[in-house]
Amino acid sequence: MPDAGSRATGDGRPDLDRVAWDRAVGEIIRAGQRMDRHGWVPGTAGNLSHRLPGGEVALTRSGGHKGFLDPGSVIAVDPDGHVVRGAGRPSAEALLHLQIYAELPQANAVLHGHSVPATVLSMATETAALEFAGFELLKVFEGQQSHATTLTLPILDNDQDIARLCTRVGPLLPGMTMGYLIRGHGVYVWGPCMETALARLEGLEFLLACALEQRRLRA
Repeated sequence: MPDAGSRATGDGRPDLDRVAWDRAVGEIIRAGQRMDRHGWVPGTAGNLSHRLPGGEVALTRSGGHKGFLDPGSVIAVDPDGHVVRGAGRPSAEALLHLQIYAELPQANAVLHGHSVPATVLSMATETAALEFAGFELLKVFEGQQSHATTLTLPILDNDQDIARLCTRVGPLLPGMTMGYLIRGHGVYVWGPCMETALARLEGLEFLLACALEQRRLRA
């Protein structure tokens, strides 16, 4: 019998905890608005997610503008990507979110954006990574206590076959301090909560903008 914080679905399965669901949806909506204000999710680009207590994931549905999200813009999927709550379908890139949650138990929020610096730098860089050293904002990433460090942001080639892309991301995930960048596409970052994930995204976007400006100055 479902507990007081849940209700039964039509198939008898306990529904997701209402309080946790409402909290996750609210955090996704606010994060989407912030990302939109910065120009990191143009058009219907990007996707945002939050892990739920039962192992399901609250995720923006495919095709919605992230600056105009409402509760109906968020669906829930199980660890295999099947929709268990809400109307609509997840983006194919939901597999990348689910991979992070499956392999990194400390991750409870994942953000994916398409900024100009991320797109331009990834296409202008032939190497498999970008390096950042000496920036004060490097301390926003887990485990960093000083600006006197060098962090690496992996760059993976874009692929419309997301399952195949996941096979290339997987081996690198444990060492990804900053997140990762998909060439010509955008960034993925995560954190133990939405607030931390947003701080890391903002820090990474700042560093990408700095790297792009440094290239202009050297040109």
